[in-house]
Amino acid sequence: MLVSAALLIGRLVRFAVRLVRPGGGSALPGLVVSKIVPNLVYRTLNSFSRGLVVITGTAGKSTTTKMVVAIVRAHGISVFTNPSTANIEQGFFSTIIKTGNLRGQVPGEIAILEMDEAHAAATVAKVKPKVSAILNVFDDQLDRFIDPALVKQKLALVSAAATNSVVLNADDQNCLEMPVAENKSVKYFGLGANLPKIEYSKTYQQEKPRPQPSYEATSMAGRLVTIASRYGKSDIELPSRGAHFASDVVASLAIAEEILQNQFDYQLACKALNEIPPVFSRGEVRIINNQEVEFILIQNPVSLQLNLDNLPAEIGPVMFAIGRDVHDPSWLWTVDYSKLRKVKTVSGFNYADAALVLLYNEVAVQSVEPDYFKAIDEFMESQNESGGRKTVLYSADAMRRLRRYLGFTDPEEVKRA
Repeated sequence: MLVSAALLIGRLVRFAVRLVRPGGGSALPGLVVSKIVPNLVYRTLNSFSRGLVVITGTAGKSTTTKMVVAIVRAHGISVFTNPSTANIEQGFFSTIIKTGNLRGQVPGEIAILEMDEAHAAATVAKVKPKVSAILNVFDDQLDRFIDPALVKQKLALVSAAATNSVVLNADDQNCLEMPVAENKSVKYFGLGANLPKIEYSKTYQQEKPRPQPSYEATSMAGRLVTIASRYGKSDIELPSRGAHFASDVVASLAIAEEILQNQFDYQLACKALNEIPPVFSRGEVRIINNQEVEFILIQNPVSLQLNLDNLPAEIGPVMFAIGRDVHDPSWLWTVDYSKLRKVKTVSGFNYADAALVLLYNEVAVQSVEPDYFKAIDEFMESQNESGGRKTVLYSADAMRRLRRYLGFTDPEEVKRA
């Protein structure tokens, strides 16, 4: 009775939030329900016949999770997941409110969830995952994590909690130091020497030898990446540009094979990956005022650097928006902006810091607009006389505000460009 009442209250809160803020409601309803029935999420996550899969790390969680879910669903298995990227405990409650019945039961044979690297350890302490996947450890916001070593400590608990297998990044020394019980299976993924090198957080320990990945991206041309595995070589078209998305692809194949075991059909998995659209704002392309606009989310120094490095040579007008989520804008100064020659509009809560770092790095800035919604209107309404598409580079807070303002309320309506 208490569960039903709590979920009904949660649905009412979600409905009320969405009346005021279309597209919102992914956090508050879950927070309310978690205060009434705090163990509901753990009971639910323990109920799946095929168990729980946890995908975590500093970056790539949303894209990798979406890829794994697509592969598993292509094999005819029903999946419970968190497509809105609500990846902390209250977000899991909100997903249950959205997809479950009033008894807290949700459809699905397996739960495949992306989990925030700072929160996953608390969840796996109460619900043991069948498969744990640790994607990477990057230098992140210092005001949140202080030191990458703290992130690694939390992720180590997620790795140790796996009951069947662990999937790790063969190129990240942090992942190679993750604890894995002797009776657990370990599968690796990685990028070949011909691909751009991704800089992971330093461990300041003696370097461990790189294990042989089960899936390795060996070459890349534009969005086409070649994958090597025991099944031979296959070409897969990435949903977005960049070596970091190639890493997500090989990670998803390794994770999906661990989940499916002898049911795994490699060709079917590749087909699913060739059809999957990007996660919203990770290379998402929309038509606005009859013009193509690409939206690219930046979350930390590595994320910004990787996305800048993979901007197309013929890029159109750029909007650069840094929101309230960047509590310490000093990390903006650690990035190389040489691939970004000019920016049409700078805005967001941290517009002044963003404009200063761009100007210092000799990026031509056309306008600085403190009023974010005015900046959005002016940028979207402006004519694009270049040969490339308009591009918005924004942090998470600026992303959420823009999506609500433009009415992009459904995370699942993103199409492949």
